[in-house]
Amino acid sequence: MSEKIRVALLDDYQNVALGMAPWDTLDGVEVQAFSRNLESPGEAARELRGFQVIMVMRERMPFPRELLEALPDLRLLATGGMRNAALDIAAAAELGILVCGTGGGGVSTMELTWGLILALLRHIPDEHNRMRTGKWQETVGTGLAGKTLGLIGLGNIGGQVAAVAKPFNMRVIAWSENLTDERAAEVGAERVEKDALLAQADIVSIHLKLGERTRGLLGREDLRKMKPTACLVNTSRGPIVEEEALLDALRNGAIRGAGLDVFDSEPLPPDHPLRSLDNVVLLPHLGYVTEEVYRAFYGGTLENIRAWMEGKPERVLNPEVLEKPQP
Repeated sequence: MSEKIRVALLDDYQNVALGMAPWDTLDGVEVQAFSRNLESPGEAARELRGFQVIMVMRERMPFPRELLEALPDLRLLATGGMRNAALDIAAAAELGILVCGTGGGGVSTMELTWGLILALLRHIPDEHNRMRTGKWQETVGTGLAGKTLGLIGLGNIGGQVAAVAKPFNMRVIAWSENLTDERAAEVGAERVEKDALLAQADIVSIHLKLGERTRGLLGREDLRKMKPTACLVNTSRGPIVEEEALLDALRNGAIRGAGLDVFDSEPLPPDHPLRSLDNVVLLPHLGYVTEEVYRAFYGGTLENIRAWMEGKPERVLNPEVLEKPQP
């Protein structure tokens, strides 16, 4: 490729993308990082016109057909990780746009899940804020030993969360549509039905992919089945839980509290009602945000760009594009 390649790194909220990989080793490439979210397809189309390569950081920004069609110069769409439900990969294939992923992930989401659980049960954010104002003990925490952890989803991350429950001497129960007794036993959990999990668990933690079957999986009636002393933790995807139903449950004391790292709309609007509740711990989608994961995502993207420039693309998510003549 003789022309200069322009690369856009999107949603670099912390202004770290340019330091996470040796971009200067790519000859004939200009890299630009965007630290603010491009909120609409129209704004994104204006800002990203003229870029041949765009990297999206997981699912921070959707790329529907409308946006892809508005970017005639786009040739390579890179994503952190090997899955991204926010990308219209089929449309990209039709338009001849290659989509590539990276490695990364590890145990970062599992670690954050336990951080949220401990923050909720031991009132860590509240007591931290009180200490900052000169106050002392005002809350009484709840221990984990002997409590029941209910996992909705027992895949890779759910299994990691289950393993950590053992040293806390917790009972672990789990449910998902296709969960087997064998898989549950493999990670030291007991498979139960969904209603039984909601009724028995002291902590309900969600570890499912967002899709047609899981969108709105927990609604008003489901939350009413939980103990009023139970907490809900979601580090998966916001829309798995109906937002209005969750707000009502938190406001009315139907559940004790919630630890949330994911939301229907991200970034979470400044005036969102969740921000005003005192029985929630809110994080800005930090599940995968560690230096180790970022280096894997950005470093993998650099490798993907180099391989694409050399005509030997790697980690391709829509291989049918490779059969089409390239411009």
